[in-house]
Amino acid sequence: LIHFYKRERMGVLSLPALGATLLPFAGAIPGSIITRRNTKTWYDHVKKPSWRPPNWAFGPVWSCLYAGMGYASYLAYQGSEGDTLRKAMALYASQLILNWSWTPVFFGQHNVKGAFYLLTGLWANVAACGLSFYKIDKTAGYLMAPYLAWVSLATALNYWIWRHNGDRPEGKPQPKSE
Repeated sequence: LIHFYKRERMGVLSLPALGATLLPFAGAIPGSIITRRNTKTWYDHVKKPSWRPPNWAFGPVWSCLYAGMGYASYLAYQGSEGDTLRKAMALYASQLILNWSWTPVFFGQHNVKGAFYLLTGLWANVAACGLSFYKIDKTAGYLMAPYLAWVSLATALNYWIWRHNGDRPEGKPQPKSE
């Protein structure tokens, strides 16, 4: 009943909600170009663990995560003001910048070590942002949980690739590893 009331209260999706939902995709577009350019020539040739998600899964997962975090930012923005709002939006903006920075470092520069450290900072930032959002609007906080889970997986994957390929692996064919 509460969820129905909330949906009825919101009515039609507003332009600010749509804009906030789409904002994370702005930085993802250049990242997807960098990724596509380096997948077959570099990423396919580094050693990767057997437990990694298939390449085709990353696009749909990130699309859902970007939409979720974007809408979460809208809910947090609508539900707060003053210092609480400024802190939440600062955390949100900084995690977006870290998120958008990872792809050029990992795929563009092939700097696997640097990308790992960037991801550890992103993980802490996403956790802080999710908690900040949760204090404002529980749904906004919950919407950040899948993102934190995926960043956890990405951090573990990045670490594995770094430890088994070195700081800046070359794009040469490698034997597959477990």
